[in-house]
Amino acid sequence: MNTNPPTAPDLSMMIGGIPLKCPIMTASGTFGYGREYAPYIDLNQLGAVVVKGISLQPAAGNPPPRMVETRGGLLNAIGLQNPGADVFVRDYLPFFRDYQVAVIVNIWGRSLEDYEAVAERLSGVPGIHGLELNISCPNIKEGGMAFGTNPVMTRQVISRVRAKTRLPLIPKLSPNVAAIAEFAKLAEDCGADALSLINSFPAMAVDIETQRPALANVVGGLTGPAIHPIAVRLVWEAAKAVKIPIIAMGGITDAREAIEFFIVGASAVAVGTANFTDPGTALAIASGLEAYLKRKGLSSIRELIGSLQI
Repeated sequence: MNTNPPTAPDLSMMIGGIPLKCPIMTASGTFGYGREYAPYIDLNQLGAVVVKGISLQPAAGNPPPRMVETRGGLLNAIGLQNPGADVFVRDYLPFFRDYQVAVIVNIWGRSLEDYEAVAERLSGVPGIHGLELNISCPNIKEGGMAFGTNPVMTRQVISRVRAKTRLPLIPKLSPNVAAIAEFAKLAEDCGADALSLINSFPAMAVDIETQRPALANVVGGLTGPAIHPIAVRLVWEAAKAVKIPIIAMGGITDAREAIEFFIVGASAVAVGTANFTDPGTALAIASGLEAYLKRKGLSSIRELIGSLQI
């Protein structure tokens, strides 16, 4: 009689050369710089922390109000507020020395030269394991989403940043395109090591008492459960077009929604808006994923990826 306990499913994953102990990470912009959540969860149990967007120079972001709840989601127009690359490296990054978790830095710029410069500044810095290239933010008036919705600009920014860094490069694609598969393949051809998708959808809300926009920026990015089914469809389409790994995000609140992404072809998922309501969501999803694999008799997360039956 075998009295040995059953072996736990293997949750480890390699994303663009970055080894992850589990395929659950946090989405940029929803987890600060990691240390804000450290009192509430064990960061070492995450696959990776994707920190808030960093530009070469400090950015003040948009004026308030810049967040508003909607039915089934959240509208934000933070505007990528951040302290700049030098201050991030000096004052924020050292926090992770006490942790064994991959750190991926989301980077952005207002011009091609800005993107190149911040990538070059962060390349080779100890403790940074990869760069998420934000070419899809709808909340800044210059750059942002324009780079991710124009194929010529997408090719330019990915190719030029690729030439400036040896770090794993993970473009974050915009959902606001007619054919996500074309942009996914374009990114792969330009040297991307993995892909992140999706980013938020441009949306707005109105205060009916003042008859004014609820956000000072008028338009913000819609995230949360409302966008999840759209994200699943876009990840499915992109995964069929590329061979590089995909990090999926969009309205994940529980293990079931994360598992949907794996089934349609994602190799990892990132939890975003749900962090605001429950900081433990990502770890609960990791536990739920492990339980699901056991129930299905699967020994590895790899057996689940791309298993959609049509």
